[in-house]
Amino acid sequence: MEVWEKNGYSISTKKNYLNINLIHKFLSYESYWSQGVPKEIVTKAIENTALCFGIYKGYISEGAILQVGFARVITDSSTFAYLADVFVLEDHRKLGLSKWLMEVITTHHDLQGVRRFMLATNDAHTLYSKFGFEPITRPQLYMEKVQKNPYRN
Repeated sequence: MEVWEKNGYSISTKKNYLNINLIHKFLSYESYWSQGVPKEIVTKAIENTALCFGIYKGYISEGAILQVGFARVITDSSTFAYLADVFVLEDHRKLGLSKWLMEVITTHHDLQGVRRFMLATNDAHTLYSKFGFEPITRPQLYMEKVQKNPYRN
């Protein structure tokens, strides 16, 4: 298990600490990118993602497990990584947690040497640019297949 502790908070990659209900609530009701996502989909995504990062209020070494943030990195740990589902709960924003989370993620040993590390964002370009992310220089190379309204029946 990997744990980082700083300024009254912890980050851990241990999935047992993750609060699936909290993550689902945020993604389904508060995020702009996965409105209405079913809990089963969130659970499956986490189970199938090797690197999940939870942010917790307090120190895990002292028993803290109150989750306040999350991110996951979909990766083969050698050539490609995709950062997804990044959030910090509103009451814990403006404390430097997102910057610390990105520092932990971008320096994680499993992601060193990855040739392409991608993400998508509507509003956090300033944060991600501090960690080397840039707009795609040749967007014509990339394609996507997007299912419209995947969580609506």
